[in-house]
Amino acid sequence: MVTAARELLAVRTPLDAELMVSDMIGAWWGRRVRGGDVEQVLGEGLVDYAAKAGTPASLTLLICLAYLGTARQGAKAEGAALAMMESGVARPGWADKVGAVKPAGCYVSRDAYGDQDTVICTFAYRWNEASHPTDRHALVLVVDYNMSGMARDAWVSSQVDKLLEQARAEAAGNPMLLFEEIQPEQARALLESAMKATREPKTPPPVSDSYSAYHAFARARLKALPPGRKRPAPLHIEAPYSRERRAMLAAEFLASDAAEHLSDPSAASRCADHIIDYGCEQDFNRPLRVSPTKCETFLLDWLPRKVMLSAAEQDAMPHVLSAWVRFAALRTGLPEQGLRATLDAVWEATGKFPVAYRDPTSFGLDRPLLERLLPDGDLSALARRAFAFPYLQGVHNGIDLDRLNPSDEADRRTLLEIDHGGAIDQEHLAWHEEIATRLWEGDPPQLWEAAQRLLDLGHDRHDVLHVLIEIAERIGGDPDELAAALDDIADIPDEI
Repeated sequence: MVTAARELLAVRTPLDAELMVSDMIGAWWGRRVRGGDVEQVLGEGLVDYAAKAGTPASLTLLICLAYLGTARQGAKAEGAALAMMESGVARPGWADKVGAVKPAGCYVSRDAYGDQDTVICTFAYRWNEASHPTDRHALVLVVDYNMSGMARDAWVSSQVDKLLEQARAEAAGNPMLLFEEIQPEQARALLESAMKATREPKTPPPVSDSYSAYHAFARARLKALPPGRKRPAPLHIEAPYSRERRAMLAAEFLASDAAEHLSDPSAASRCADHIIDYGCEQDFNRPLRVSPTKCETFLLDWLPRKVMLSAAEQDAMPHVLSAWVRFAALRTGLPEQGLRATLDAVWEATGKFPVAYRDPTSFGLDRPLLERLLPDGDLSALARRAFAFPYLQGVHNGIDLDRLNPSDEADRRTLLEIDHGGAIDQEHLAWHEEIATRLWEGDPPQLWEAAQRLLDLGHDRHDVLHVLIEIAERIGGDPDELAAALDDIADIPDEI
């Protein structure tokens, strides 16, 4: 990278240099390395190496890293760059302008569904005597609310006027698009929230191929926008829904004309509760927002993973969802073409739903057992809870296992004692309880991910549990260190 930085000496503008270095350090964005945080191992390692090189190219790289790097990288790079400049190392004439920008206007292009926002933030290095920017460039980020509000694409354009004219033209006369200027404070809150959501997944997030190249640039540019707006994206976020407010909304739906054809009121009520919960918990408190993508994701992805439905609910759900789309579209003013497209998407998804939703009882698990393992109805917890408590049926030493509740602390201890044949050191049993409780709750999620990796390698269940116990006992109570240690597990050490 220090060798490649020689190309920085040939560029003519600070913008070109910033984009080049952002692309360079984007090579490790979202990746993991053994031995520590990737930004520390590679990012700070690059700063240290560039400082030792002591060349004009490495100085230019450090100047850009001081602006584009993380807080720790920036502080180290700035100190090293100052030391090199004091020693007389040359730098390009534009180097003093790196990051010296001011915002020149922020805009958003939003679809009527509320699926995504395309946010355009313009900046300039210079301003003329009339206080107009003379060399603008635009940072564009796409925020996807069907993907937890994450930023999934980013790019930079120097053709600002052309970009804005095109966005206005696309929205003109199109009821499914809205283009407007927004306050810089609002843009910063929206995009910082989106970029945070992109960082949070432990697996590589589903972003565009170019996102990593612009991530550092976007992170730095947002700091040039004024802070002050606390409410994050999306722009039309609603206040949290209490349980009472959710129940009232469900009652209004069931009493509406849209729901009058539903033949099973009881199943329809439970289905409506799931639809509302999904909108509140997965879509920024927007249960009334409907779109083709959101409805498909709910019916074919979220429900099959997360919710245990009764047979009646499985039959009713697609019909209830169609009724909900009509009800919600009327309440939110969704244009007619948006309503038709959403209903078409629900109709297409209805044919796929019986295949996507596999009732756990079809795999030979009886419903009373499922209800003990899933008192909260969270289907995604089934595998890890069954792993934590494999003996839940039959009789052992006169104890009827079918009567024991794994969510009860006393019954949980009894089940774990039976799992170990009744002979187990109490301190060791306490650690098994700790791991079983964490697996039951899914906290942290890396615990079950690590267990699955080891099981896939053919390791015995008890050996896997003992590895998890060893790590939890060694790390202690630091959740971040525990998650990192679990992420690093690739196999069971020989000494376990």
